[in-house]
Amino acid sequence: MPTDADQLLAVTLDGLSGLIAALIRRGYRVAGPTVRDGIIGYDEIASLEDLPRGWSDEQRGGHYRLVRRDDEALFGYAVGPHSWKRYLHPPLLQLWRARRNGDATALESDPRPRERFAFIGVRSCELHAIAIQDEVFLRGRHADPHYRARRDGAVLIAVNCAVAGGTCFCASMKTGPRATAGFDIALTELITDEGHLFLAASGTDIGRELLAQTPHRNATPEQAATAEKIVDRTAQRMGRQMRSDDLHDLLLRNLDHPRWSEVADRCLSCGNCTMVCPTCFCTAVEDSSDLTGAEVSRSRRWDSCFSVDFSYLHGGSVRQSVRSRYRQWMTHKLATWHDQFGSSGCVGCGRCITWCPVGIDITEEVRAIRESGHS
Repeated sequence: MPTDADQLLAVTLDGLSGLIAALIRRGYRVAGPTVRDGIIGYDEIASLEDLPRGWSDEQRGGHYRLVRRDDEALFGYAVGPHSWKRYLHPPLLQLWRARRNGDATALESDPRPRERFAFIGVRSCELHAIAIQDEVFLRGRHADPHYRARRDGAVLIAVNCAVAGGTCFCASMKTGPRATAGFDIALTELITDEGHLFLAASGTDIGRELLAQTPHRNATPEQAATAEKIVDRTAQRMGRQMRSDDLHDLLLRNLDHPRWSEVADRCLSCGNCTMVCPTCFCTAVEDSSDLTGAEVSRSRRWDSCFSVDFSYLHGGSVRQSVRSRYRQWMTHKLATWHDQFGSSGCVGCGRCITWCPVGIDITEEVRAIRESGHS
């Protein structure tokens, strides 16, 4: 995010409200954080009133709780269990459906959304996660048309983090907490004696156009400095750390490390970590029919490498033990993802730690392997 005050605009609460309204008028389906079911998750929003005003979250391994803040911040939390992939790479997608009517068969295929998405409250780690999924789904000879239909034209309004969650380690992965690329607009929330403001920077033409139509004034040097201090303080308060410069070789040298068996004794193989991860992309395809046989359909749903059936080949599963499945997940995420897509598959959001029922911590597993002397 630019630090020059001439490049930053100060937007009030009314201005942010107007920005949301402008997106809706343009036909965008606006999604953002909202409180429901005891979490801060992403859902469709219509106004500022839908945002988690005055709420934060308490996170550690296997633990998540909403807590009240002592101010009215709209984005004063880390991240919840939802990621933006639930909109761009939905958990359940019907690929086609066929209906029989007498001797004729009608085929409905390739359902794609007609609306464009606008996401508000995207954190830097999530911008990196979206970029990683872009690499998975859009690069190469066989781009995914369903992902492309949702991704094209999406507006991303980022928020620089003022809170480091108890399981966050984006600073270690160089993916946050400051948004540096991949956004249309980036906001930093300021609550000072001067009032409740958002310092806004544009990253694209559509971002500049939207901000030009949003009531604003130029940010002062003091406001810009305050915004910088907020993000710097967040970087210094990460709940976790993980050295990441040597992970590829470290893990691939230790495929038979005894730590894999130790973590397998705790792991439930439930797949929670893959469901909340913003970059995991594995799917399964299912066919179904109604009881009369007049209608059949094919759907794609999220799957997990922690499932025994995921690696099933004729005769059985390739990875039958929990040890082998946990090792597959972690070595792919941190090591062979580099070979496959040119980057790490981890953005340091900490969701896999928070939402693991037994609190398995990926940063601790890496540390244990590194410090064991086996490497």
